[in-house]
Amino acid sequence: MTLTIELEQETDGRWIAEVPQLPGVLAYGDTPDRAAQMARALAFRVLADQIESGEVDASSVAHVSFAA
Repeated sequence: MTLTIELEQETDGRWIAEVPQLPGVLAYGDTPDRAAQMARALAFRVLADQIESGEVDASSVAHVSFAA
């Protein structure tokens, strides 16, 4: 599974990183790297919740990578 991280700088200078394949996965950071790091961590939490609830088959996420 390859997830995409989209980065954008807000008008106040903060960076926002979003993973479009996982609705609601977005995170702010003071740098693009920090925002992406926070988004990756949140994406793993969301995937874990989806696996636990049965929404996602664990075998479909045996390998996760992120593309910018």
